[in-house]
Amino acid sequence: MRLRRFGYTAGPGADVRARLVPPFPEPALRVWAALGVAAYRVAPMNRLLGWVGPLLVALVAGALRFWNLGRPDKVIFDETYYAKDAWALIHRGYEVNWPKDYNDEVIRLGSDVPLGTDASYVVHPPVGKWVIGLGEWMHGFTPFGWRFMTAVLGTLSVLLICRIGRRLFRSTFLGCLAGALLAVDGLHFVMSRAALLDLVLMFFVVAAFGCLVVDRDRSRARLLAQLPVDEDGLVRPDADIAETARLGRRPWRIAAGVCLGLAFATKWNGLYILAAFALMSVLWDVGARRVAGAGRPYPTVLKKDVLPAFVSTVPVAIGTYVVSWTGWIVTDDGYFRNWAATAGKGGNWTFLPDWLRSLWHYEYEVYQFHIGLTSGHTYDSNPWSWLVLGRPVSYYYESPAPGVDGCPKDTAGKCAAEVLALGTPLLWWAACFAVAYALWRWLLRRDWRAGAILCGIAAGYLPWFAYQERTIFYFYAVVFVPFLCLAVAMMIGAILGPPGSTERRRIVGAVGSGVLVLLIFWNFIYFWPIYTGTPIPVDSWRARMWFDTWV
Repeated sequence: MRLRRFGYTAGPGADVRARLVPPFPEPALRVWAALGVAAYRVAPMNRLLGWVGPLLVALVAGALRFWNLGRPDKVIFDETYYAKDAWALIHRGYEVNWPKDYNDEVIRLGSDVPLGTDASYVVHPPVGKWVIGLGEWMHGFTPFGWRFMTAVLGTLSVLLICRIGRRLFRSTFLGCLAGALLAVDGLHFVMSRAALLDLVLMFFVVAAFGCLVVDRDRSRARLLAQLPVDEDGLVRPDADIAETARLGRRPWRIAAGVCLGLAFATKWNGLYILAAFALMSVLWDVGARRVAGAGRPYPTVLKKDVLPAFVSTVPVAIGTYVVSWTGWIVTDDGYFRNWAATAGKGGNWTFLPDWLRSLWHYEYEVYQFHIGLTSGHTYDSNPWSWLVLGRPVSYYYESPAPGVDGCPKDTAGKCAAEVLALGTPLLWWAACFAVAYALWRWLLRRDWRAGAILCGIAAGYLPWFAYQERTIFYFYAVVFVPFLCLAVAMMIGAILGPPGSTERRRIVGAVGSGVLVLLIFWNFIYFWPIYTGTPIPVDSWRARMWFDTWV
C-alpha cells in the first residue's frame, strides 16, 4: 500500500469475490441429515430458516411487549406531553394547550376528552407524535392506544436487528441472538411500552442502518460483476475498472435517506446520526473500490460516488423533514404559523414563502430552547454513567396496600409498583466489554462490521458529551441499544470460536457463551416486575435496587 504512491501496482492476487461479497457459510449437512432432511432440500431450508428464525424471535418479543400493554392505566412520565400532542395532531394538525393537572381527566374520559384550539409551543418535530397518534386513531385515546405503535415498532426493531445481524455476520444464529438480546433488554422493553419519542427515533435509525447494509452488499455485487474473470474462473482486481465503474442506481441508499429524515423529524439528534451514517456509506465505497483494485480509491470515490451519496441522503432527509410538518403548514392556527405575516414582516428573505420563513423562525426558537435547557431534574444523568447504568429513570411508582391494585393480601406492609427505565444490567455490563472488543477488531483487524457497529453506537452516544450542562436522561441511550446488542452478539461469536476450531475449543466456547446468554435472560426475568409496574412486596423491590442511584 505504501508503494502505491509511487505508481506500483500489485500483480494478480487471489480471487476478490469473497472479499467484495462474502458468501454465507455452507449449511452443516450432518445436522440436517440427523433431522432427516434430504441433501437437496438443505439449501432451501437454510434460506427459509433465515426468515423463520428472526420471525420467531420477533414473535416472542411482540408477545412480551403487548402483554398487558394498557397497564399501568395511567399517564406515565412524559406521556403527559406526547400522548396529548399526538391526539391533537390527528384531530387539529397541530399541538394544542391542555389544562394543568388534567391526566386523571384524560384517563376518565378517554376519546371523549374535550380538545381545545389554542396552539401550544412544542420543542420536538412532529413525526414521532404522528406515529403515536396513529395508534390512538386505531385504538382510542387510552393508555393502550397511545402505547400501541411504540410496541409495534419495538417488535419490528427486533426483527430488523435479527436480519441485519444475519447479513453482517453471515450467520442466522448470531443474527437471531442479537435480536433476542434486544428483545430482553430492559430499557428497550420499557421504551416499547411507553408513548415517548426515543423508541420511534431508534426504529428509524435501525431501519436506515439496515438499508445502508443492504446497499453496501448490492453495490459491491455490481462492482464485482464488472471485474474480469481469468482462465481459472477467479475474479481478479482491475485498477481501470475499479476507478471508472459506475455503481448504478442505489434505491436502498435513498430509502436510508428517507429513514434518516424521519429520524431527524422525530428528534433533532437524528441529525448527528444522518451525518455519521452518510460518512460511513462513503467510506464503504472507498473500501469496495480499493478491494476491486483502485490505486487511488479516495479520489475515485470523491469523483464518482460522493455527489450521488450526498444527493441520496442529505437532500432526501431534509425534504422528508419539511414534509413532516405538513399538518402545521396547511393549517393557520399552529404556533408561530403566521409569524412571517405579523412579527416577521420585512427583512431580506421576504421572497421566500411565508410558511417557510415562519417554520425557520420556529426552528430557531426551538434551538435556543434546547441549548438553554439547564434546569435540574430528579432523574437527569451524565452520559459518562449511561453504559454502567448509573442513573435510570422511574416512569411510574405507587405503593398499593395489601389486597389493593394487585398487591398480595398476605403482604406484610405495602407493595411497590414501579416502571423503571433500566437496561438489563448483565447485558449492558457485557456490552462494555463487547465495545472494547469491537474497537480492537476495527482498529487492529480492520473489521468493517465492528466499525459499522461502533458508528451506530458513537452516533447515538457521543454527541451528548457536548451537552453535559444540559438536562439529559439515560433513556436517550435507547437509540444505540440495538448496536450494543450487535456488539455483544459479535463478541459471543468470537467466544464460540472461529471456523476450524478444535472440538475442545468449541465446547469451551459454547459453555461460556451459553452461560452468559442464560444469565442475561435470567436477569431480564428477575427485573420483570419493575419493568412492568407489577406490585411486589417492598422488600422484593429493595432487593432489585442494586445501587442507591437506582432509587
